[in-house]
Amino acid sequence: MTALLNLLTTLIQTRKAQLALAFRVTVGAAGAYAIAAALHLRLPLWAVLTSLIVTQMSVGRSLKATRDYMFSTVGGAIYGGAIAVLIPYSGELELLGLLVLAVAPLAFIAAINPSRNAATVTAVIVLLVPTLSHVDPFASAVDRVMEVAVGAFTGLLVSFFVLPSRAHNQIRISAARTLELIAAAFRELLAGLTRGLDNDALHQIQDGIGKALVELNALGAEAERERAARLSRGPDTGPLLRTTLRLRHDVVMIGRGCTAPLPADLQTRLARPLADVSDTFVAYLRSSAAALRTRATAPVAAPVDAALYRYATEVAAMRSEGLTRGLPGDVIEHFFALGFVLEQMRQNLRDLERTVTEWSDVPP
Repeated sequence: MTALLNLLTTLIQTRKAQLALAFRVTVGAAGAYAIAAALHLRLPLWAVLTSLIVTQMSVGRSLKATRDYMFSTVGGAIYGGAIAVLIPYSGELELLGLLVLAVAPLAFIAAINPSRNAATVTAVIVLLVPTLSHVDPFASAVDRVMEVAVGAFTGLLVSFFVLPSRAHNQIRISAARTLELIAAAFRELLAGLTRGLDNDALHQIQDGIGKALVELNALGAEAERERAARLSRGPDTGPLLRTTLRLRHDVVMIGRGCTAPLPADLQTRLARPLADVSDTFVAYLRSSAAALRTRATAPVAAPVDAALYRYATEVAAMRSEGLTRGLPGDVIEHFFALGFVLEQMRQNLRDLERTVTEWSDVPP
């Protein structure tokens, strides 16, 4: 029993957002069915299915799903109803022709704009349901719109009032997770300067960052949608998204220079400075991620500046001693590109410091 309670506690603590979504979906489905039954709608099934579709992880995503689904449904109902009313048919072959006429243009529109894919389904339902239940095509179109409207607004109300989840809050967690992935990749890549990394290893290190950025950008769009609708307050998401993307680009540039290890004499001289750079940059990224999660102020960037200064000083000493002369052209190119990228990354970390401070609850 104790082990089960511990497991449940861990699940609740680590999966709060997912559990909240499951609860909202359940409440929305039950509420949509109850309202559809009370209104004596012909097919409460569509109200329930619509509530499942529009109840999303965040309020911003629910707003978009509701808007897209309602526009698609109304458009599909009007088009399908118009075909059924204006073009009479008497046999299966004629009905097949109307089905092609209904599906083809709407499927083409949905292929161009996937957010309108519900229009095709709605037009087919409006066209075929009268042949199954012997109702008027116009009544079928009205019923379809009413069923979807009940499900859509039920799901939207549940998203607003039942354990609501704002994308503006979720973006903190997503950005923090992305920064932690960038930190881990940065450490692995700098370590690769001593052993080299093949393309498969580089892709394995960086693939997770790409997926995290896709999620982060989606949350950013949802958060801005919430801000535009005055459903949430907070800083603009643009600077945080752009800074995170630039840091990802820095990691990509460093990865391009890690395909071959540095010469042994350069490794010996740069071992300590590169280790300091790795430790301080990684610590700063992880501290920034923790600050985003807890709404704290950004960490101090002085250790990053000091570590990069020591690295640049050692590089300058090596050049003055002539250790870089006679090296192959590609090695020289990667060696000096590394210093440029590290300097660029320091600038981006300064931008990150300002951005994290904007997202903190502590006045600057």
